[in-house]
Formats: sequence, structure tokens, C-alpha cells
Amino acid sequence: MGKNLSAVAIELLKEALCSIYWYKNNLRSFLSNCINDTNVINRPDWNGYKRQIVSDIIDELCSNQERYLGDIRRLIHEVIKMESFHHLEQVEDGKRKVERAKQAVADLKRVVEDQTQKIKEEEIKRKRLENLKKIRSSQAVLSKLDEIKINYFRLVTSKEYQKRGFELEKVLYDLFELFDLDPKASFRNMGEQIDGAFSLEGTDYLFEAKWTSQLSGTSDLDSFSGKINRKLDNTLGLFLSINGFSEDAVRIHSVSRSTILLMDGSDLMAVLENQIDFLSLIIRKRRHAAQTGNIYLKISEILNDY
Repeated sequence: MGKNLSAVAIELLKEALCSIYWYKNNLRSFLSNCINDTNVINRPDWNGYKRQIVSDIIDELCSNQERYLGDIRRLIHEVIKMESFHHLEQVEDGKRKVERAKQAVADLKRVVEDQTQKIKEEEIKRKRLENLKKIRSSQAVLSKLDEIKINYFRLVTSKEYQKRGFELEKVLYDLFELFDLDPKASFRNMGEQIDGAFSLEGTDYLFEAKWTSQLSGTSDLDSFSGKINRKLDNTLGLFLSINGFSEDAVRIHSVSRSTILLMDGSDLMAVLENQIDFLSLIIRKRRHAAQTGNIYLKISEILNDY
């Protein structure tokens, strides 16, 4: 939930509180367990109408959301997690009152979750723009990025296809190092070849790069996923295929909980041309995969959000 409750959420909270308890003494007990400042609860005239009492209490809390932020959050949390309304079934016309209460709680939950998600997305976007601004203001970073880009372009025009994959690992190692990702060079572990590794926001990533004329397919992703799944739970994988991935491979690995993210040559070029920093690229791909299951978010969709 955001720091400030929207006007719509405030009205829905009032409606939910009026609906979830029929008797005022039950409502008062519930509010007392959620709100620390007893003066807020005692100030209204409890001999009056329930709707007016609720309105007075919520208006006072929301008039100073900085002061009562903890009370507001606790109150909303307790309301939206309510699932049982047996107490309403005992009163006259109980079935209708239960349905009304459930709908009021569901409406509040939906609006609060939408507001929370919007604030998270705005915060992520703000951080992305800050990172990009920081990079663009740093001449040392820009110079190194240009150097990495030149090395990559040499590979693009190279005819030594077998050597090109190994050189690509070096390019990515330099890129990871530039963005302070604590990279590790390629290594062999129990017979498995790993092209590299890095750490981001407390998560370890294993990295694999593939540069062939064909799209990377299901067997390529199966093999890489197997390597990731044999590591600790906090390990994810980043698979870079310069020429992209087959639709079947992406579909098969997006239908269940995947441990890998996919990156192609267009993603890499966007980073090298300073359209997006590498950290923001990976964080955006990971968040999209967590929300939708799709592990192959295209760079064009990411840049449209900027």
C-alpha cells in the first residue's frame, strides 16, 4: 500500500467497515485492536449512526496520514484479509449482509492492490531513470561502455565463428564488471561448463552466451535450466542468445516456474548504446517474468515504458 491512501480507497474502507460488522460494539472492538490512539476511537458519538462513526474515525486518520500511517495500514490489512463472516449470518437477513460484506472487502482489496502495484512500478521507473542519468553523467563509465561496444562490433564482423563465442564471454565479463556486479569468469563445475556468473540485489546469476546463426531452441534452454536447478534456490540464470530464441523454447519454459531469463542481441545493443543500463534491464525482465511467467520480455517493450 502506498504512503497516502487514495480518495477512492478511503471511501471503500468506510464502506467495508460499515458492512463487516452489524453491531457497533463488535465494530468498536475491532477498531480498538487496529488503532493505537484510543482518542480517535472514543471521540465520535457512539450513540449515533454507525456510518457517521466510521466516517469520523477514518476522516481523522486520513487527515494526518503521516502520523497515523501505521494505524491505517494495520486497519486495511485486517479488513482485506477477512474471509469469514459467520457473525453476520446470525443476524436478520444474514445471507445478504454476508454477500455485501464480502463484496465491500473485495472492492477495497482490489483498489489497494492496484495502488500498491502502481506505486511499485513508479518507484522502479524512477530508479531506472536515476541509474540512466547517473551513467550518462559519468564520463569514465561512458568511455568504458564505448570501449566494450567497439570490442563487440569487432566480433560482429569477425569471420572466426568458433572463437567468437569465447570473445563474447569477455565482452560480457567487462560489462558485468562495469556495472559492479562482481562477475566471475567462465568455469567448469562437476563436468558442467558455465560461461560466467554475477550477483545482483542479493541473487546469484549464472550466465550462458550462445552465438549461432540459428535461434536457440528448447534443448539449449533445457540444458541451461538443468544447471541452474542443481544450484541453491537463490540462483537464477541469464541466457544470452545473440540471434534470439525459438517460439517453442520460450513457450515451454514460460508455462511453469522458470529459473532463467532470456536476453538477445537487441538487449545487448540497447545497453551498449546507453539506452538502458544493464541493472535496470535485468530487474525489469525479472519482474515481468515473476508477474506474467514470460521469461523473454523484448527490449522494445521495456523502452516504451521510459
